[in-house]
Amino acid sequence: MKPNIALISIFSQKHAEMVAFYRDVVGFEIALEMGQYVEFKNEGVRFAVCAAEVMIETVDHPSFKEPRSGQPFELAFDAGTAEGVDRMYAQWIGMGAVPVQSPADMPWNQRTAFFADPDGNIHEIFADLPQE
Repeated sequence: MKPNIALISIFSQKHAEMVAFYRDVVGFEIALEMGQYVEFKNEGVRFAVCAAEVMIETVDHPSFKEPRSGQPFELAFDAGTAEGVDRMYAQWIGMGAVPVQSPADMPWNQRTAFFADPDGNIHEIFADLPQE
């Protein structure tokens, strides 16, 4: 059997803020809302925000109670074109995303920008640059 990621869930202490961010700033539509669990419509992998308390109450493991540190994960949003990266970054920053790094052409042949969500998770907007 081949492993396949079917769902990405963000466990957050700021559930309402995170849901509002991914709905209002990023533009995801809500597909399922069950109190402290909200799943968004997304082509491919399912994407959800879940209140951290749900896992603390549901799963009896101490790791869910420990504070996290560092950059635990990154979501990467394909803007399609270099101009799309610039537009998407400007739009999302204008709507409340936290700027981390403005759009720039990177040595790995992508135009890339970085922003943070209300939990401080740093995410990427990118587009492949044409091959020379």
